[in-house]
This record gives sequence, structure tokens and C-alpha cells, in this order.
Amino acid sequence: MIVDCHTHIWESAEQVSAASIGVAARHAHSSEMGGNGRPDASMDHHRKATEPIDKAFVIAFKSRYLGVTVPNELIFNYVRQAPDRLIGVAGIDPTNVDEALEELEKAHAEYGMRAIAVSPAAQDFHPSDSRAMQVFSEAARLRKPVLFQQGIHFNAAAKMEFARPSLLDEVARDLPQLRLVIAHMGYPWIDECVVLLGKHANVYADIASLIQRPWQAYNALLAAYQYGVIDKLLFGSDFPFGTPTKAIESLYRLNHLVTGTNLPTIPRQSLVSIVERDALGVLGIEPASITAASTALIDSEP
Repeated sequence: MIVDCHTHIWESAEQVSAASIGVAARHAHSSEMGGNGRPDASMDHHRKATEPIDKAFVIAFKSRYLGVTVPNELIFNYVRQAPDRLIGVAGIDPTNVDEALEELEKAHAEYGMRAIAVSPAAQDFHPSDSRAMQVFSEAARLRKPVLFQQGIHFNAAAKMEFARPSLLDEVARDLPQLRLVIAHMGYPWIDECVVLLGKHANVYADIASLIQRPWQAYNALLAAYQYGVIDKLLFGSDFPFGTPTKAIESLYRLNHLVTGTNLPTIPRQSLVSIVERDALGVLGIEPASITAASTALIDSEP
């Protein structure tokens, strides 16, 4: 089974900031651009792009600091169109802890979302901030993994000092039962990410967007392989900045970069294992992606 652990949708540029999309677009495959020169993040495009794979996580986002929101409700309404294939990830901003806990409970009880996403850099908080730790503690109680988005170079206001993977060490120590996923292998601090993967049993990373930069991806995955933690990596396409098909093709071509040189290669089976990893099992996510309440909502549709 192939699971894309990192995809996005939105309805308008305002939901994620037009300026941020413009910067991000420079990292995307040109064929993914819409007529306005921006990535096509529509539901229709997402549906077509993810047809070749089995399941896809769809990530919501909220930042009071940047004033942007991809609503949980939007993701829920899309996911319930294909609950057997799509897995909703709630966007939670821990900087208002009371509101964050309410939204987490709603995402759990009403929307049946299976994980949460935060971005210390884009939300302006230290990962072990007491407000964030309350949210993470509740996520652990609800058995929801937390995806840590990097989000450092898509907006000038993002706080790079809060994005370092090493800052998650305290979170992992204090909440060892909480499954953490570091997006983009912690780019640009890949070595810190690799060390954390080896240190903590429940810390994982995805390769989303990294695979679009083959030389960086080769070095990152080689480090993970040589450190013995390549089994902690999860597949992600970073749609709409790429597609699952193109990401898989790029991943399998990585060793071509060093053909005819003395540089080491990454065993092909290790690359295949990233694509075929049982991400749901690794993250403790049950196959059912919606709750009974969500099912009732679907059944009530005309």
C-alpha cells in the first residue's frame, strides 16, 4: 500500500498567503502550475493526482501570527467524499491554548481527523512552549501523531529559530508516547533530524518536497541509510508542489546522480521501502478515517 503522508489543498491564495505560494512555486514542478503561474491546489487536481496511490493525508493549517488559515472544515468536507482513501490532518495553532484544545476536540470528535499539524516557525512558538505542550499532551492522549511543518522559507516573517529539529528533543523526551513527524526531513537541518530519528522510537520524518531537489535528497537519504534510520522515513509528495507519481519517479532515480562515480549508492530496496511503508501502522492510525458522527453527516447528504 502506498500512502502519501504530505499533501495540501486550498480554495484561494488568501488561505495560505499569495506571497508564500509565489515563493513555494519556485520549488514546484513547472507542470503543476495553473494558468496563473501558481500551483493548482484544487480538490479536482488533488483527486486526479492521488489516483495512482492508495491513501493520502490532506493537511489543514492555521496561523494567527501570519493571519492565514486552511480550515479544518474544508479538509473534512473533502475527506468525507472519499473516506476510504483520504485522511484528514487538523491544523492547530497552539498559541491560543484554550481555542487550540477546543479545535482539537472538534477535529477528533466531529471531523474524525487522524492527526494534527503545527508549524512553530510559522505560528511563532517554541516547540516546548507550555501552551504547545498542553496541546501535544492532549494529542498523545487521543493517540494522534503531530506533524511538524518547517515553513521557514515561504514567508519572510517565519521564525527560523523555532524550526530546528533539535528543539523537538524535549518534546520527545517529555511525551515519549507521542508520535512526531518532522516534515521535509527537517530541511535545512537534516543532520539534526537524522539524529532525532535514531534517538527516539516515536520520531519519524517525511521526505516531502526534499525529493524535488535530487542532490539534497540523495545526501539526506544516504545519511539516513548510513545512520540506520531510513526505516523511519515516510513518503510524501508535498502536493500541489509535486505529485505522488513524480515524487516516486524522482526517488527511484536518485542513484543515477552518482552513476560512474565512486560515491556510495542507496540500496534500491531501501528506497522502495519508503514508498511502500505501512505509514498508518507506523503512526498508530486506524484504517477508518472518519468517526461515527462523520458517517452520520455523510449519510444525511441528499
